[in-house]
Amino acid sequence: MGLKSTTVCLGYQQITSLSAAVGLTVPTAPSRPTMAVIVAEGQSVRWRDDGIAPTATVGMPLAVGATLNYDGDLNKIKFIETAASAKINVSYYV
Repeated sequence: MGLKSTTVCLGYQQITSLSAAVGLTVPTAPSRPTMAVIVAEGQSVRWRDDGIAPTATVGMPLAVGATLNYDGDLNKIKFIETAASAKINVSYYV
């Protein structure tokens, strides 16, 4: 039987203003998260984490209800809506 790794939730964030590219507000206390679970709601979004802001037509698509388990640099990833009224729900983990 394998060992299950333990994750600890460090916070939750909902971003509702995605008409321009926006980054995450990553918690810093009690410790910095190493992973985020991100779900689009309302409309699909696009994201990039290469230092270039996504646009409504350029970037990695994230469909409504799809889950992105992201463990890259949480301070570099940015999101934008593909149509009005998109939001993302984010839970942070270590």
